[in-house]
Amino acid sequence: MTNTKNTSNNTTAAYEDQAVKGKASSAEAIFGNIAKPMFSRGGNKSPLKTALTALLLVFLFALPIYLQGMGEALLLAALVGIGLYVILALGLNIVVGYAGMLDFGRMAFYAVGTYAAIILAIPLANLLGDSLEGLVFPLVMVAAGLIAAFVGWLLSLPVMRLRGDYLAIVTLGFGEIVRITIQNNPFGLTNGLLGLPDRGNVLASPPFFDWLRDNVYWALGNDFFFTMTRNVYWYYMVLIMLIVAIIVVRNQDNSRLGRSWAAMREDEVAASAMGVNVTKAKTWAFVLGAFWGGIAGACFGFFLGGISPEPFSFLNSVIVLAIVVIGGMGSIPGVLVGGVLIMGFPELVRWFAMNHLGQAGGDIQSMVANFRNLFLGLLMVVMMAVRTEGIIPMKPKFHKLFGKGKSDKGDHTDAVVGAAPKGGAGS
Repeated sequence: MTNTKNTSNNTTAAYEDQAVKGKASSAEAIFGNIAKPMFSRGGNKSPLKTALTALLLVFLFALPIYLQGMGEALLLAALVGIGLYVILALGLNIVVGYAGMLDFGRMAFYAVGTYAAIILAIPLANLLGDSLEGLVFPLVMVAAGLIAAFVGWLLSLPVMRLRGDYLAIVTLGFGEIVRITIQNNPFGLTNGLLGLPDRGNVLASPPFFDWLRDNVYWALGNDFFFTMTRNVYWYYMVLIMLIVAIIVVRNQDNSRLGRSWAAMREDEVAASAMGVNVTKAKTWAFVLGAFWGGIAGACFGFFLGGISPEPFSFLNSVIVLAIVVIGGMGSIPGVLVGGVLIMGFPELVRWFAMNHLGQAGGDIQSMVANFRNLFLGLLMVVMMAVRTEGIIPMKPKFHKLFGKGKSDKGDHTDAVVGAAPKGGAGS
């Protein structure tokens, strides 16, 4: 008598070996060698893409040197704000783009991170002393991220069964609850509308800032003089945090948790039926998205040197959501482009009005500067009518189905095990 179980296992193993040892995938059979970089994972990276990425990084690291040398402090401060909003949008992209949950309360986590960092910074600086002052910001930044993540976990508890408009309304209400609570100075922690830090308290200097300010400077001729100002320092700090956020979020999207988010985004009921723990996936989406909001908030508070409740309005939550939707939900390049476009172009208009319309009068300057709000609304209307998927849409991950090589062995196994051999298991 034939052992059906052993026959099935042997047949499946044969299919796996055939897939891993080099038989062309169906995509390669149709498209030839051109399909390898399109449908494989790892190893076959485009040299052009790598070169463009390297050039972009060189440009981003050299940009503040040029702007500071030319005296464009306003543009440098605007770039710091753009970077912070892009980090916020990357966190929101986890919730909206990857997990498919609508969130209108992003500023709540930004506020929690900002106030947590400033509240913790003063006593921690007194505890560490002047010799360890540089450790204050890294420690409170991590603490602010963890506190915001905990608040995200608390928010996930009552919204597990909510979807669509209902979820959006709850997150909107949560954002307003946080803002109003901060204004009302609970337990004397937030100082109400006056903000933090209190009079007589100053935030500790971030790591190496004092040394860089005193030792890094040079001049080229009479028109170019570079020195490490506060704007330059925080530009580099935010840029490094943005790069780290991109790497971490991208790896999360490619992980098992990321596949759970994708399944839940497409059809929550079907994902649950196929064994995806929807509750766990939703919880992690809120927690990880809130974590990056807290990190960005800590950087924001130390960059300004103090904070008040005004920046955490509902309109700013809408702007962060617009960055994700217009850039492309679930697309990291889309979020980057959307952030630069939505936050950068309005700031460029305001910079132009303040620096090149000085003779036109204050009314003209104010009118041109306010065009940035008109631009944002017009862009949202046009994008939703013409390109609903965003500027750079999320690409489907065909490489998980058609990959080839040692690095894709797990993906081939998943695809082959699910296929039944011809003739049945016992033939």
